[in-house]
Amino acid sequence: MDKFMRQLSYNYTAGGGQGGRKMGSKRWSVGGGGVKQQVEGMMGYYAGESGVVMKKRVVVVIDHSTRSKHAMMWALTHVANKGDLLTLLHVVSPRHAGEDSSHLANSLGSLCKLCKPEVELEALVIQGPKLDTVLSQVKKLEASVLVLTQNNPSPFCCIFRSKEEDFIDQCINRADCLTMAVKKQSGGLGGYLVSTRWQKNFWLLA
Repeated sequence: MDKFMRQLSYNYTAGGGQGGRKMGSKRWSVGGGGVKQQVEGMMGYYAGESGVVMKKRVVVVIDHSTRSKHAMMWALTHVANKGDLLTLLHVVSPRHAGEDSSHLANSLGSLCKLCKPEVELEALVIQGPKLDTVLSQVKKLEASVLVLTQNNPSPFCCIFRSKEEDFIDQCINRADCLTMAVKKQSGGLGGYLVSTRWQKNFWLLA
């Protein structure tokens, strides 16, 4: 049972702003294989056995960091296609909830609609424990793909993992959909580092 103190949701239409209908989603997943093949598969629509095109619901966990914005834009340009639904999910604790959280969701949502108006968008701001909330929402929304922000590894990663690293591993291994942790490369290298259940830190130049 979900135990959230408060949930705020915003739904953006193709014309911008809040309101409009919500789109249902179909399960969309990829089996094993390399990250490159998985991403190439997501660039096109997925047709089931009946030949009917199945639209994806892509959930992106956002926060106030620049890395989070990079991961969101990667999901928008590499995963979401025309007609797909991109859900921005911001999980906050009761102590840090407020207008600032709503402003972040609205701001990033508006940016997505400006960059790719053919993708349907919604933004959710939910209070609760981060891991349980994300896993619960992925299941509730029947997400096809979950995109997370991958941070720099802890300098003591050989001894213990940071909370964020543990959160990402838990999501990758437990979420009921294809889950990718994304980090934009720095230092002039270009591209992204992408981690999935099958491969860690795959360098994707595209």
